[in-house]
Amino acid sequence: MTQPTSIGGRPLTPAPGTPTPELRIARIRPHAHRLLWSALVLIAVAGATGYFYDNLPAPFENWMLLAAAAVVVLLLVVLPFAVWRSHVYLLTTERLIERRGVIVTHRRELAHARGYTITLRRGILQRLWGTGTLILSNGVEAPLLLRNIPRSRLVHEVLVDQVEVSQILAHRDGQLPG
Repeated sequence: MTQPTSIGGRPLTPAPGTPTPELRIARIRPHAHRLLWSALVLIAVAGATGYFYDNLPAPFENWMLLAAAAVVVLLLVVLPFAVWRSHVYLLTTERLIERRGVIVTHRRELAHARGYTITLRRGILQRLWGTGTLILSNGVEAPLLLRNIPRSRLVHEVLVDQVEVSQILAHRDGQLPG
């Protein structure tokens, strides 16, 4: 996914000195393969609850079974899903924003115009899942790790393009007479 180009092969850019709107390019979540265990737990709890309902020994009652099943589903299915769902990377034309957290939200930004190095790392399991880890470092702050990103090579290419275009625009706008 690259920038649209004009006749000379250069990216389309706004006229010098005009403000450019910040556009959303992609919203990226880590790969959902970690939810596989949650899905298996949900299936096992549903099966066990259906099997043991009305078949419990004397001191136990059905409400105890349902309460235990609800606690297991809440802790091992709903909570991991909420954590996965709350972790998102927002890629715009000006910056990359990481937001994570269910109750307390943490937010971190990297501006494309400042520039940063991008490293792509893929292990054996990540290759099987079609994911990768992107390491973004601007040399000042701690590196931003984008773990288990689906289609990581494409995301890497888009990030490189956005850094290049943003730096070109920032340099060009810095050359304008004030």
